[in-house]
Amino acid sequence: MTTIPSLGYSIEIGDLHQGSLSKLLSEEFSTRKKVIICDENTHEHCVSYLTTSIDSLANAEIIVLPAGEENKILEICMQVWEALSEYKIQRNDVIVNVGGGMITDLGGFVASIYKRGIDYINIPTSLLSMVDASAGGKTGVDLGAYKNQLGLFSTPRLVVCDRIFLGTLPEEELLWGKAEMLKHGLIQSKEHWSTLKTKSASEITIDDISASVAIKNEIVKADFKEEHIRKGLNFGHTIGHALEGFFLDNDTKAHGHCVAWGMVAESLLAAKFGTLPMEEFNEIFAHIHSDYPPIKVERSNLPQLIELMRNDKKNNATGINFTTISAIGVSHIDQSYSEEQIHEVLQELFIAH
Repeated sequence: MTTIPSLGYSIEIGDLHQGSLSKLLSEEFSTRKKVIICDENTHEHCVSYLTTSIDSLANAEIIVLPAGEENKILEICMQVWEALSEYKIQRNDVIVNVGGGMITDLGGFVASIYKRGIDYINIPTSLLSMVDASAGGKTGVDLGAYKNQLGLFSTPRLVVCDRIFLGTLPEEELLWGKAEMLKHGLIQSKEHWSTLKTKSASEITIDDISASVAIKNEIVKADFKEEHIRKGLNFGHTIGHALEGFFLDNDTKAHGHCVAWGMVAESLLAAKFGTLPMEEFNEIFAHIHSDYPPIKVERSNLPQLIELMRNDKKNNATGINFTTISAIGVSHIDQSYSEEQIHEVLQELFIAH
């Protein structure tokens, strides 16, 4: 078991039976109600493992949500809050979120708002949520096509990442998580990038997961409210979120898929109009292209993508905000490019020829 201390809580990576989960639930919450929030997939594949192996969860109330990013919305939160009220959940009870980033984002938001905040524990079950949502204290839901527009910073009591849950996932789900790990390498550690490049998603180890979580955690601890260096974690997400929002209601694309190509696009911005050497862009492009199916849109859709970027929550008065890189492992925050430059890159990468 690897334990990574964060801001008032720990991220435990390894066999959950060897960590502090059972002790925390049986001691601090021994007489308190427990609620598990999950989606249809984790209810089928993960929850029974928890309720049969952790005695304190055997009688937990279970709230099952529909799966999918399109359900990370305020209307679903309202239904969960109503259920919590029906179960008579009080301020000293605890919510256990079991699922991918959609569940940990929404479940953390629900817990942080209900009765002005109750304790929650995150058990991420996808590679993406283990390496991304496990550290940082970001909770929230989407507003229409705009990602994570409603939310707040709120930390869990504990995060437990057990690789056993990854065995329930198809290869492509692991691939989406690998995209966020590649991002950690591109913004801060060329060594991490080089290690991941040599591995398929299914070959990623607990040590690789721990290395990614450690990179993100150190950034978050230095800048919890995303006022300076934490913005580096947004690499690939300005264009990635626009792609994800665009496809939300039609041929939905996974977050990791969109972020992968968002990183390519934002690297191309830096190569064409910044200081990233073209040979390093070519290295990034070659690896992403080999692992992640290209994303294509119609030329007429480019203005809609740019409009989605204009409304991204990371922007400020200076315009569309990017994190870019000047070399693999070296990132720069608060970078701006003209809409003509953005349009040129989008056209080069995402228009079918």
